[in-house]
Amino acid sequence: MTDGPGRGRVSLYWVALGLTAAAGVCLAVSARGFLESTRLLWVSAACSALAIVVAVASVVWLARDR
Repeated sequence: MTDGPGRGRVSLYWVALGLTAAAGVCLAVSARGFLESTRLLWVSAACSALAIVVAVASVVWLARDR
């Protein structure tokens, strides 16, 4: 049983969206604590970077399939 064409790419976009949301939450929590620790800032930056990588991978996957 296979998922139709494009199913994997859409799921990658959802993963990227989730990582972006997680980065925003980490940033908001860190700002609310008046930036007492930089750990959440680093987590936010890592989530953002990972979201970019996943989104680019989705686009590359699309280009490779054509």
